[in-house]
Amino acid sequence: MKVIDAFIDGLMRIKRAPWLGIGLWLTTFLIALPLAGLLLDQIQASLGASLAAREAASGVNYDWWNEFLAQTSGVGATFVPAIIGFAAVIKNLSTFADVGAVPTVILGAVVTNMVVSLFLIGGVIDRLARDRAVGASAFFSACGTFVGRFLRLGVIAAAVYWALFGPYHRWLFDDVYKALTAEVTVERTAFFIRVGLYIAFAIPLLFFNMLFDYAKIRAVVEDRRSMIGAIAASWRFIRRQPIAAWALYAINALLFLVVIGFYYLAAPGGSANLSAFAIGQLYIVLRVIVRLQFAASQTALFQGRLAHAGYVARPIPKWPDSPAAEAIGPR
Repeated sequence: MKVIDAFIDGLMRIKRAPWLGIGLWLTTFLIALPLAGLLLDQIQASLGASLAAREAASGVNYDWWNEFLAQTSGVGATFVPAIIGFAAVIKNLSTFADVGAVPTVILGAVVTNMVVSLFLIGGVIDRLARDRAVGASAFFSACGTFVGRFLRLGVIAAAVYWALFGPYHRWLFDDVYKALTAEVTVERTAFFIRVGLYIAFAIPLLFFNMLFDYAKIRAVVEDRRSMIGAIAASWRFIRRQPIAAWALYAINALLFLVVIGFYYLAAPGGSANLSAFAIGQLYIVLRVIVRLQFAASQTALFQGRLAHAGYVARPIPKWPDSPAAEAIGPR
């Protein structure tokens, strides 16, 4: 299967299973809802029926905002101007690239989202690989079947990502960067050196991300129980199909950049009204679709290259089993 064909096939698989995107977006929304409620309570307590409340309703009142941040704590301390519009994307990318600390107050929501995603991913890949309706019972059966296996895979992935975001990142930006810029007097030169180090950090990060993606796909499609075996099988596939695997990953990454570009153009700057919220939710929906597109297109490429499109080793469970099966069976 050609790379473009796999990309388009992935989009079609997502189109034929729209409830996957809706379910993942709703899951993200519900996880964030308790924190949003706590923040709303703090804002209401601060504004009350004051003049600042009427000013905030028509726009951003930075005087009140600074006063609020000076007096608040907990989830309220995360309510900074950088969360509005496209600034939130820049803030998140900066935190990711520079390994910034996640605020403790939202760490629980982040961990919850990771656990829920770990549970759902087996059912998601199973549905995308079969490319036909399977029913809720079969979907959640696949989730339950693979959650333990993906937990073991997650332990391996966590160790790899710890090494990348920990020792490797510190070596690049604490040791190498300081050594290369020790005698640099031109700021632009230092900037390009840092960009080069970001690339050096991104290359192994993207490789291992792709390696674990195909490990999940091979585990689901081939019903593998050994996650070490799934990682080895993933490596063999990437080694044999390096151009196709990397090209498809690059196209999907480009799609993500297009979504970011859309948000940059559409997000209202310095506004926190209802339209800004709607555009923000649309951006989250598009990010969910991109996540699904990575899984769907990579699954399509793997199945197409091994000439078993639509094949999944694990049979669809029938729950409950038909009573008629017992009637015709041996007594």
